[in-house]
Amino acid sequence: QVQLVESGGGLVQAGGSLRLSCTASGRTFISYAMGWFRQAPGKEREFVAAISWSESTYFADSMKGRFTISRDNRKNTVYLQMNSLKPEDTAVYYCAADRRALRLWALIQNDYEYWGQGTQVTVSS
Repeated sequence: QVQLVESGGGLVQAGGSLRLSCTASGRTFISYAMGWFRQAPGKEREFVAAISWSESTYFADSMKGRFTISRDNRKNTVYLQMNSLKPEDTAVYYCAADRRALRLWALIQNDYEYWGQGTQVTVSS
């Protein structure tokens, strides 16, 4: 059974930064894409960023230039570095693990089989 545990959320002022971490267990981490999604109150969950097994990265348009995603395969951990945060970035952020190994693109929720419990990010104005 794959488990994903997120950490690093919190309260930050607009313009500030946070780094989210997600540590995986239960299967070979290196072979799978990892993604971050978020869900704001009253809104649907949306794609934030993803990193493939080969470390190609993808971002939603509103995050480009502000967020970076990386992975440390030795630690089975994926990171989301969030800079220049805005109040509209306030949401619960979820880490997810791809259902298929060695896939180059994993950009929608249905691509992902395992999900973390979520971590709250609140950006004050």
